[in-house]
Amino acid sequence: QRWVAVSSGQDGEVGKAQRAAAAGEEASGQPTIFSKIIARSVPATILYEDEKCLVFRDVAPQAPVHFLVIPKRPIPRISRVGPQDSEVSLGGLSLGRGWGDMQASADPPAEPLQLLGHLLVVAARTAQTEGLADGYRLVINDGKHGAQSVYHLHVHVLGGRQLGWPPG
Repeated sequence: QRWVAVSSGQDGEVGKAQRAAAAGEEASGQPTIFSKIIARSVPATILYEDEKCLVFRDVAPQAPVHFLVIPKRPIPRISRVGPQDSEVSLGGLSLGRGWGDMQASADPPAEPLQLLGHLLVVAARTAQTEGLADGYRLVINDGKHGAQSVYHLHVHVLGGRQLGWPPG
């Protein structure tokens, strides 16, 4: 599979992010490219879909395997999530609205998982399906300085080669 290294200058993702922020795309209320993919008005190579999220290949891959996990409900940025997006219950541990709310529980895991936890579980399962047993990286860009060019929360999953550090 072919992957492309994109420059981080004005013509790369950083430039796209700066232009998106300057244009006020976060607050525009207009459908994003990801909303159009969800609506099937823009084509994408879909790897997985359920009632909460969609997984598809990145059109400009930065690694041999590069896909995105997006919520179907539009959330512009990870820094804009609300309490309803963060609650998750796994294996007897309940993670509530705040970091200090972790507590032991005898209750079985809640199904379905709340949104953010669900996105990460789907990312991990899709990475396994895509053969990324040697590891992968999850990336969430947030805002202009985080190089977010599409204001619809998305998790990048990159793998299939040794990734460098530091990432940016």
